[in-house]
Amino acid sequence: MRLNTLKPSAGAKRARLRVGRGASAGQGKTCGRGVKGQRARKGGYHKVGFEGGQMPIQRRMPKVGFRSAMAATRAEVRLGELAKVTAAIIDLEALKAADIVPVSAERAKVVLSGKLEKAVTLKGIAVTRGARQAIEAAGGKIEA
Repeated sequence: MRLNTLKPSAGAKRARLRVGRGASAGQGKTCGRGVKGQRARKGGYHKVGFEGGQMPIQRRMPKVGFRSAMAATRAEVRLGELAKVTAAIIDLEALKAADIVPVSAERAKVVLSGKLEKAVTLKGIAVTRGARQAIEAAGGKIEA
């Protein structure tokens, strides 16, 4: 096979449709544009989604999606980040002081991500099941 012998397979290339060449050609008179109306005209153009002045479907449909205002007050802490805290008892204020959670956080939750080498004591912080096991395995404890 050579590049100069390549050609498309039979039927892959169709001839361009020549409109307005009489009734016998199949696309005479209206040239496939139908009868009257905006799309039959020479300059008949409208924007995508335009429905002739009727309220378009994308505006009739209800809006979807939601951004929780509470998300700004919640924070997620990885296990590995607990090692950065120098305080004896780790609470929300200690996490804020260590710059692990934002100042706007009202609640924090420790998730199982990374490794915990030292024993830590958590107070008033939520913990996932896996993180709880990892903290207790490292010799730490969780206070309510």
